[in-house]
Amino acid sequence: MAVLENCEPKNVFHYFEEICKIPHGSGNTKQISDYLVQFAKDRGLKYIQDEMNNVVIYKPGTPGYENAPTVILQGHMDMVCEKRPDVVHDFTKDGLKLSVEGDYISANGTTLGGDDGVAVAYGLAILDSDTIAHPPLEVFITVDEEIGLLGAVGFDCSVLKGRRFINLDSEAEGSLWISCAGGMSGISHIPVARVDAKGEKITVKITGLMGGHSGAEIDKNRANANKLLGTFLYSLRKTTDYELISVQGGQKDNAITREAEAKLLIDAKELENVKAFATELQKVWREEYTGTDEGITVLLTDEGAQEARVLHPTSREKVVFYLMNVPFGIQKMSGTISGLVETSSNIGILVTSEDEVTASSSIRSSVEAAGKNLSDKLEYLTEFLGGEYEIKGAYPAWEYRKDSPLRDKMVEVYEQMYGEKPKVVAIHAGLECGLFYKKMEGLDCVSLGPDIIDIHTSEEKLGISSTRRVWNYLIKVLEALKD
Repeated sequence: MAVLENCEPKNVFHYFEEICKIPHGSGNTKQISDYLVQFAKDRGLKYIQDEMNNVVIYKPGTPGYENAPTVILQGHMDMVCEKRPDVVHDFTKDGLKLSVEGDYISANGTTLGGDDGVAVAYGLAILDSDTIAHPPLEVFITVDEEIGLLGAVGFDCSVLKGRRFINLDSEAEGSLWISCAGGMSGISHIPVARVDAKGEKITVKITGLMGGHSGAEIDKNRANANKLLGTFLYSLRKTTDYELISVQGGQKDNAITREAEAKLLIDAKELENVKAFATELQKVWREEYTGTDEGITVLLTDEGAQEARVLHPTSREKVVFYLMNVPFGIQKMSGTISGLVETSSNIGILVTSEDEVTASSSIRSSVEAAGKNLSDKLEYLTEFLGGEYEIKGAYPAWEYRKDSPLRDKMVEVYEQMYGEKPKVVAIHAGLECGLFYKKMEGLDCVSLGPDIIDIHTSEEKLGISSTRRVWNYLIKVLEALKD
């Protein structure tokens, strides 16, 4: 029996569950892309699959809609792969283990991929239906959105005829998103030298954080484990000498880091003092983040007397200096849109190799100059420490369009259904709409979606009744786009 068998609308949740059986983390999309192609083949629908595994499936308009303007339904097939430390799961091989509790679907300690599996499920359910009235459709599913919108960047948009563009990658029912921030990954490479040392080896792990999407949750006052690790290392050196072997934390720069760890050598006689220091700092952090991230936990593991290659004292200080000064969180609020984060940064990945510490930050801004200025700060910090800086995955902001017939029609349909207007908002998270807006002249974009809670975390949940309501709304919108 399917886990989601009793969830409505049945066809939407059928395809969502089918998608969840297929590993589809960013960079691992060939299998799900081929699944979409086979879906099209089985139904005799025209399709395109490019060399990146982006897929477009075409469906003619239903009777009476044959000559209506084409509508593009768009989402992405890749998901962020995060899990709780106690969960055994291989995202490259294992399907997700779904469960239903009340009105929510989750994946038992891993990310659910509602962002953006629900878009794929909506698209397939519409393509599979012979009763839904709709204009000619181009259901367009991209790859690797979560690691820099790479599928959208590399896609040849000349194969798309539609200029009415409904993106299905939002996470807030009742809101129509009409503008978003642009962004980039700013990557710092800090060279380090090593020397031999002896001492008591310990691992300090900072864990128990909420994490979350580095755009949608950056204003929630949640802590970043990589930044806390820097504070730990800086504060510890005031009371206890130590040698630093490595620092590590996070897997995605678009997820606020939930865990980070450092491996140290200390004098064995200082072990109890370091434990007491960790306990006290944990207490301080829990008080500081009361109400937003009070589960912060500092774990210390003693691995016994060892010899190790540690960072040279100068290299150690460079790493600590970087972690203390790398920007994190809101850098500037919008001066034109009340409550909108304009510019932010999130150090989401921290890795140590033999001769380098690498850190990757997600930089977001709805103002191009502000985003560049923040990137310049990161570059200057990196170069000041003798490192090299690079930018990857840059994507433009989706600028607000004053005149949007699609938006006006969708507001009208919503008001007819619910007796009130939807929220029409700009967001700080990044969407592919900005790229397509730049590539396709005359594009009219709106983004919508059901409620998804704690995306990009192991606690991610998709609202069942919300998915149903948004589905009903989407169908009514398609019916209304007859001319």
